[in-house]
Amino acid sequence: MSQEARAQGATLEHLRTALDSGTLAPIRRLLQTLHPAEIGNMLESLPPAERSILWDLVDPDDGGETLVHVNDEVRVQLIEGMADEQLLAATDGMEVDDLADLVADLPEAITKRILLSMDQQHRRRLESVLQYDEDSAGGLMNTDTITVRPAVTVDVVLRYLRQYKDIPDQTDTIFVVNRYGKYLGMLYLTRLLTNPETSTVEELMDQSIEGIAADSPASDVAKLFEDRDLVSAAVVDVEGRLVGRITIDDVVDVIRDEAEHSLMSMAGLDEDTDMFAPVFISARRRAIWLGVNLATAFVAAWVVGFFEATIEQVVALAVLMPVVASMGGVAGMQTLTLVIRGLALGQLQRSNTRWLTFKEIAVGSINGLGWALVIAAVTGLWFDDWRISAVIAGAMVVNMVIAALAGVAIPLALRRLRIDPALAGSVVLTTVTDVIGFATFLGLGSVFLI
Repeated sequence: MSQEARAQGATLEHLRTALDSGTLAPIRRLLQTLHPAEIGNMLESLPPAERSILWDLVDPDDGGETLVHVNDEVRVQLIEGMADEQLLAATDGMEVDDLADLVADLPEAITKRILLSMDQQHRRRLESVLQYDEDSAGGLMNTDTITVRPAVTVDVVLRYLRQYKDIPDQTDTIFVVNRYGKYLGMLYLTRLLTNPETSTVEELMDQSIEGIAADSPASDVAKLFEDRDLVSAAVVDVEGRLVGRITIDDVVDVIRDEAEHSLMSMAGLDEDTDMFAPVFISARRRAIWLGVNLATAFVAAWVVGFFEATIEQVVALAVLMPVVASMGGVAGMQTLTLVIRGLALGQLQRSNTRWLTFKEIAVGSINGLGWALVIAAVTGLWFDDWRISAVIAGAMVVNMVIAALAGVAIPLALRRLRIDPALAGSVVLTTVTDVIGFATFLGLGSVFLI
């Protein structure tokens, strides 16, 4: 457990103790020391009744930003319990990109009142963000950019910056545009401060980092920030005009969300699922995925049913069946995880898929042969029958090779069908390895043991 996790755990325990005692003053003092993101984590960590008490104690000035830092399901629950005036107060003064994340969950009447309360400039900025999908560069961006022209000198830029009362947070660069607003490059503040005042922006600006298209997927944005070690980057429209900027704090949120999505999807859950949701709601959601798994289990059982007579005559086959299926499932899952990661990072493309497929088949073959010998030896000592040893060894090799092939093919096929491989890949893979493993093992048993 990390130091941060331990600190959060200690804070949660302190909070629970105060809630159990019914003393609210210590809770108010504690909340004043926490960042809105930390308050959001506390809210997600409490059952509904205690969550409601804590939410009522949150400072209204922190309400809007706290709502941004909780998952969608918890956010909707909190918003439903707020009066209109509370919602308006919570959204007052929020950054445009944070407000854009929140507006989608607000009642339509509140959204209209928020827009009407804004000055024309802020309203136009919010509307420009809302026109893009929330999982795109345009949906991530903030519109609080500082721009300069390439022909001006450092001295002019410095005098221009001094006119600002507050420079936007996470500002490490100034964006260079032409007279039509087209993005030309970035001017790092470090270059601005360490070069002669007579130098021009054109001489100092960095043109190597192109503007990010506003409709680019958020995952591509995160990859760019990772590869280029960016703190901020320009966002441009289809004509190359600067429309906003993305900062590293927004990208960290994207990375976290993608990690949660991958983890939760493999269990058939949504990353925005409330851990403390009511019992019947949680049961209904999980029942769907359990039903899918049950259907695939019946497929495997149906295959086993074809060899009922064989199993009746050679009981050892029933004892050893789980070994073959389990080894194939684990081997396939290793390949599946590797391929899903490669797809997510953009490392696996059509040009290298064939190479990876042959490599994984070779790995499956080597591991299959190696473990087949081990299992054959154990089985021989156990049942004192070399024929059973040979049957399980052969089935093991076949299933390990098929598992490797399926581990590559299944996520590629699902992606082509526009189905999230992290969501459905493990279920399909388990079905394949179970069916192939049982069919091969019992089929060989029928031929050589009956």
